[in-house]
Amino acid sequence: MTLNAATPAFVQALADSLPDDTLRAPETQYLEEPRGRFFGEGGVVALPRSVEEVAAVVKACAAARVGVVPYGGGTGLVGGQVATGAPAPLILSLQRMTAIRTVHALENVLVADAGVILADVQSAATAVDRLFPLSLGSEGSARIGGNLSTNAGGVNVLRYGNTRDLCLGLEVVLPNGDIWHGLTRLRKDNTGYDLRNLMIGAEGTLGVITGAALKLFARPKFVATAMMVVTDPQAALRLLALARGIAGESVSAFELLHAHGMDFVSETLPDVRLPFPEAPEWSVLIEVGAATAAQEQLEALFEAALDEELVHDGLIAQSARQRDEMWSLREHIPIANKAIGSVASHDISLPLEALPEFITEADAMIAAKGPFRINCFGHLGDGNLHYNIFPPKGGSRHDYDDLRHDLSAAVYELVHQYEGSFSAEHGVGRLKVGTLEKYADPARLAAMRAIKDALDPIGIMNPGAVLAR
Repeated sequence: MTLNAATPAFVQALADSLPDDTLRAPETQYLEEPRGRFFGEGGVVALPRSVEEVAAVVKACAAARVGVVPYGGGTGLVGGQVATGAPAPLILSLQRMTAIRTVHALENVLVADAGVILADVQSAATAVDRLFPLSLGSEGSARIGGNLSTNAGGVNVLRYGNTRDLCLGLEVVLPNGDIWHGLTRLRKDNTGYDLRNLMIGAEGTLGVITGAALKLFARPKFVATAMMVVTDPQAALRLLALARGIAGESVSAFELLHAHGMDFVSETLPDVRLPFPEAPEWSVLIEVGAATAAQEQLEALFEAALDEELVHDGLIAQSARQRDEMWSLREHIPIANKAIGSVASHDISLPLEALPEFITEADAMIAAKGPFRINCFGHLGDGNLHYNIFPPKGGSRHDYDDLRHDLSAAVYELVHQYEGSFSAEHGVGRLKVGTLEKYADPARLAAMRAIKDALDPIGIMNPGAVLAR
């Protein structure tokens, strides 16, 4: 259906119904995404302070047929927060809704506004000696509502699951302006359709998440971290199995790193300390959190891996500083990637057993297309790789702009052949709408459209994201 722009007349009428300073003109931060691939439009930015004000804004937009683009921390990498090619929408930012509403330490539950920064959720959990395990490179600016809307992953999915697995209940403003009061703290509630899981991962296309009841966990008493040099991805996969055999569910993170990632950090961020004098071709970052003997478990793992010739070098952190340095390297790889400038980036997932063969085949395929550098890294424990293609040293990503779409199409086709996903944790946004159209099961796509039409018949919620108009 045709939408209308957020015209000056609409903006004035809306401003008259809201507290002063709720609306403002769009600033640059609301109109572009971090990779510089999307530049959007906006008629006005709304910054409500409560769920009632969010509902009033959405209801007015529904009546006037004005699009609503929910905006969290702006850290998304698939253009989901930037409206393009549409009448100028209202951008709805929850940056003023930052309250930790309640903390129930005995229940291991924290209830927060959707605008709370992820790092602040983590800090609120720490204050009651609990852990909120979602951990991302952007946790200092990403907001929990956006994390839920994209079903964010991060480094601890192996043990704790995606954001979906960390949520008990939601408060959501629906596309007609109604408020769904679903902030349950219950672990069991089989009373009909699961609207919570429908909203999580919907990327703001079915409603606006305004609050969430989040799961907390006991903090591991002992945490041990190590970097181990492996011969190849197949050895890394076998090391993962060995780690689970020794430490069980205590393995919280298992990250695969490639030499190019370390080289990029060395090239662009010389102050970041590297663990090895020369970057190994493949290595893994492993973390174990346990009630007892975490360090001993990693030492036993290293010895067993040496015996099986899976690793040939490694470092086990002996202090909090060494642990922080290891994680600092991992967290700075995406920053270094951005500084180098990728030709094409891919957030993919594959069945674990298919990963080594995929990497070998994909590398050969890309090498045949040009002199590219490939930084393949990511969350090996849950099958999620960031398979990013870069220009040769001294080159620019812009030199290969004409190949970007063909490179991505080739990677996604290979992922599909291996029964993987073209979007593991970043979502579909606007970047991958066409890819979803190409690879989604037809029945699933039809069901998604039916759900969208039922809940948002006018089509005002994040128009152009996830599903084609």
